[in-house]
Amino acid sequence: MIYPISTNKAATPAGHYSQAITYNGLVFVSGQLPVTASGEKINGSIEEQARQVLDNVKAILEAAGSDLNNVLKSTVYISDISLWGKVNEIYGEYFGSHKPARAVVPTKELHYGFLIEMEVIASQV
Repeated sequence: MIYPISTNKAATPAGHYSQAITYNGLVFVSGQLPVTASGEKINGSIEEQARQVLDNVKAILEAAGSDLNNVLKSTVYISDISLWGKVNEIYGEYFGSHKPARAVVPTKELHYGFLIEMEVIASQV
């Protein structure tokens, strides 16, 4: 069965999608932007935006019965590849010694002028 995941600890979807979907022991987290659970858009530094994105991912994974240590693959979209070093530092803080497979995709621009968006696939605990 396919089960949608929803938590009030992460940004509410602003379109026709779920925060995440679980299927057959896997969690597919939709792309997360730096928006708080209350809807505040974080337009600050890349560090602030990366932390909010990762906080959203973490909250959604926990709602699905998983966590960052179970992430199998992440895709990080970034508006300027020159920001990658700072993002990678924050990413390392959140993931610690766990190193999931990852793709970094530089893109010209992201929704609302944000600098970062991230989606992940994880296993359920």
